[in-house]
Amino acid sequence: MDFAVPDSVRPIRDAVHAFMTERVEPAERVLHEGGAAAAAALGELREEAKKEGLWALGHPRELGGGGLPFLDYVYVNEVQGRSEFGQLALGTYTLQDSLMLHEQASAEQRDRYLMPLVRGDISPSFAMTEPDVSSSDPTQIRTTAVLDGDEWVINGHKWFTTGASQAAYTTVMCRTEEAPGHLAFSMILVPTDTPGYTILRETPVLGLSGSHCEVLYQDVRVPASNLLGDRGQGFVIAQKRLGPGRIFHCMRWLGQAQRAFDLMCRRLHERTAFGEPLARKQLMRQHVFDSYAEIQSARLLTLHAAQAVDAGSDARVEIGVIKVVGARMLHNVIDRAIQVYGAAGLTADTPLDRMYRHARAGRIYDGPDEVHIDSVGRRVLGVYAAGGNWEFGLR
Repeated sequence: MDFAVPDSVRPIRDAVHAFMTERVEPAERVLHEGGAAAAAALGELREEAKKEGLWALGHPRELGGGGLPFLDYVYVNEVQGRSEFGQLALGTYTLQDSLMLHEQASAEQRDRYLMPLVRGDISPSFAMTEPDVSSSDPTQIRTTAVLDGDEWVINGHKWFTTGASQAAYTTVMCRTEEAPGHLAFSMILVPTDTPGYTILRETPVLGLSGSHCEVLYQDVRVPASNLLGDRGQGFVIAQKRLGPGRIFHCMRWLGQAQRAFDLMCRRLHERTAFGEPLARKQLMRQHVFDSYAEIQSARLLTLHAAQAVDAGSDARVEIGVIKVVGARMLHNVIDRAIQVYGAAGLTADTPLDRMYRHARAGRIYDGPDEVHIDSVGRRVLGVYAAGGNWEFGLR
């Protein structure tokens, strides 16, 4: 595979890069403040993206999106990731949920949720994590849904339901079956204005408020038709959602890392100490070398995983590896950039302080590092246990 950006993708990728650096990044200070000014700024960015043909690029064309093929969108997602507001400004924040609904939703669900998602009229949220259950073993999920006539009655307690306070609905993973392991769970769509759906709080993450909500479900009743897909297939649907989603995460992390790398290298030329630019100090050049090596390694691993998914593989090993390597890479690159900036890097005068905190969270959400490491090791060793060997060049 040629890992260079394909010529066919370069124009749209360059347009997205320009939109991010010239419009989204300069608006970040206002967007971080929240309130009416932030809402107006985001609305303006979204209208500009739509006018310039940059809206919802990864969504299928039949849904009103840009229709970029998966692998092409992966390259675009890389530059979109430079800012945490890139997805919101360009209409791809809903992509994982939109693709999930596109494959699983009924006609009624498509009309009510899918089309408005792609237009940007509503936002989704997804509830899986529970405060009293280890997320590394999701088969312990305690939230239940019991069919009572033509209604599901849901009871449980979720948290880290990202975006719930702004969402029109939540896709809730809950126990519906008397069945072993993963087959006991289903997904149900719950409008956030349903009686019994109570947001207890928004939980800041490392001091950042980002709408990670703790939600209580007390006798929440929704129509039986709100079941997404088939009963007992919740984890199958979730895996299809999370696999490509992890690739999108890792590509956006590369965009963040590129931005931190740019900031670091420019600072090395601008800042002087002991009569010469920091760029002439060998230890500072070590930061550049280490960051370059980690970014390039993570990028090639991520593109390799994306190619495997595009070819029809579930790519469980490849995706598990990039989730760990990508999160570590992002943390390390931003950490070095902060070190180069010195005391200024600890302040809000640069975007690095927020980037650093977001990067640390990346080692936990979508599965902690330890789970992916164990899974990859088990799968690779399983090949040898079966009498084979791991052929890197063939995978």
